[in-house]
Amino acid sequence: MKKTWTISLLIVTSLIFLNGCDNDSDITAPTDDQNSLELMLIEETIAAFPLDSLSEEEIAGLELMREEEKLARDVYLHLYETWGMKIFSNISNSESTHTYTIKVILDRYVIEDPVTDDTIGEFENEHLLALYNSLTAIGDSSLVQALTVGATIEDLDIYDLLELTKITDNEDILFAYDNLTKGSRNHIRSFVSKLSGYNIDYKAQFIEEALLDSILSTPKETGNM
Repeated sequence: MKKTWTISLLIVTSLIFLNGCDNDSDITAPTDDQNSLELMLIEETIAAFPLDSLSEEEIAGLELMREEEKLARDVYLHLYETWGMKIFSNISNSESTHTYTIKVILDRYVIEDPVTDDTIGEFENEHLLALYNSLTAIGDSSLVQALTVGATIEDLDIYDLLELTKITDNEDILFAYDNLTKGSRNHIRSFVSKLSGYNIDYKAQFIEEALLDSILSTPKETGNM
């Protein structure tokens, strides 16, 4: 699997600096009640799956995704503070659900949580910390660049999730990864749509271009689980 910490330089060097202006997101932020209900459903659904053994590779994958989803949340919260664009605030809320989903799995298997400090920009993994600093610096340069960072993060998430899906047959983990992948597909649709409004054509950097085209040619996916 292509590790996050081995590709941070690729993300930084492959993004092109361009200028942009503000725009609203077509994603609606959920209410607190909706969030609570979704988290409860996630917990109950995961608890209903059989508990199986885990390989070291599966554990490492869960630890990676726990912090990688936090990375997405933290970057989007930072970019919302910089640009005040709703898409960053709203998608960061979804990323909070994603990282919580992985936390539920970690707790279920009594795996130590790599997120020991939930503060924005704090990571146990030094490579993810460097990646956070690089992505936020790039995103601060212009709004279009910030949207490109968003699309790139989702591109990376989809790639890693698809790779991790290949190494497990545990139903609870597959359930979690499938839901996170669906969320990332919706997120990349939103970011690419915003970029197209500035005549920017996002090119896939991690997943195959054909997969990106397939995602973008299909409508937003609705429903939980």
